[in-house]
Amino acid sequence: MRTGKRGADPPVRGRPPGRPASSGERPVLGDPRGPGVRRRGSALLAVLWLSAALAAIAFALSTTVRGETERASSAVDGLRAYYLASGAVQRAAVEVLWSIQYPNQRPLPQGTTAVDYNFPGGVAHVEIIPETAKLNVNLAPPEELYRLGIAIGLDPNRAQQVAKAIVAWRQPAGDAGESDGYYSSLDPSFRAPHASIQEIEELLLVKGVTPDIFYGTYIPAEEGSSGPEGARLIPREGLADCLSVYGARDRVDANTASPAVLAAVGLNPYAISALIERRRVKPLTMEDLPPFLAAIGAPMDRLRVEGNSILTIRATARPRLPDGQLSDLKRTVAAQVKYMPKGYDSLVHILRWNDAAWSN
Repeated sequence: MRTGKRGADPPVRGRPPGRPASSGERPVLGDPRGPGVRRRGSALLAVLWLSAALAAIAFALSTTVRGETERASSAVDGLRAYYLASGAVQRAAVEVLWSIQYPNQRPLPQGTTAVDYNFPGGVAHVEIIPETAKLNVNLAPPEELYRLGIAIGLDPNRAQQVAKAIVAWRQPAGDAGESDGYYSSLDPSFRAPHASIQEIEELLLVKGVTPDIFYGTYIPAEEGSSGPEGARLIPREGLADCLSVYGARDRVDANTASPAVLAAVGLNPYAISALIERRRVKPLTMEDLPPFLAAIGAPMDRLRVEGNSILTIRATARPRLPDGQLSDLKRTVAAQVKYMPKGYDSLVHILRWNDAAWSN
């Protein structure tokens, strides 16, 4: 049964009551903005997430590419620096030989301890160190080894133990005493050779010798002073800087011997300081040495100029960048060179080559 007024339109959902339906208007079931808006919002959110993911992938890829490019550039600079340092070592070796054979035409003045080379591809600083700048590890007496230990910063007890262990390592087994028991207790255990040291690195096996003692380390600068260029840490020498299997038997080179070696051969602190200041100004020659030593009261029977036929030539190189500036990257190469007399197949023999040398 119909109710209401006759001829009245039935109410339509979605249109306010009393509002007449326009011509052609279709009845709407529910909110016309609902499902369509939700679908468009979901699609937009998916696009945003996809854009964020692609941006993250692009950022990670660009970071990886940049890192690999920088690593490749560093590797190239390192290789260039290596060949610059190697070339500097070879050039210095030839110039030293030329200076020996032709004293009146020598490219390196007598007593030269360092030379700088300027190549088109970079620069190299070369140190020329006679093996006589070091003590002979197989011949140095215990008291010199003890003084050397004190000079490189060991306390007296530790210095005495290290000196005693080095002497026991190189002397016959019958005089070794209790040292052999220490090496037998290690894991893995081994026997001390009780023979002359063949390579200076053997000292790393000697009782009491740690890598810091052998290679040296850095220590804080004393209050009120600083290291090179204001550095708060200064290098401390190690046994490798002071001992060699080809080292001096009696007299050490006055121009290149380290302060620890000078102390080991008996120079007092005043004489060491005066000698270091003098050779910074200009290397000493054979003519300069006797009057200078007499003036500072240093023993004349323990110092000499230059040395035997074996040198260590150490070069530190920095490559030049495309803009003409020098790279911060450095590479150090060293060679132990022996000069042979005339008649040998080669006048320059490389005894050792170190691709990863270090320099302070």
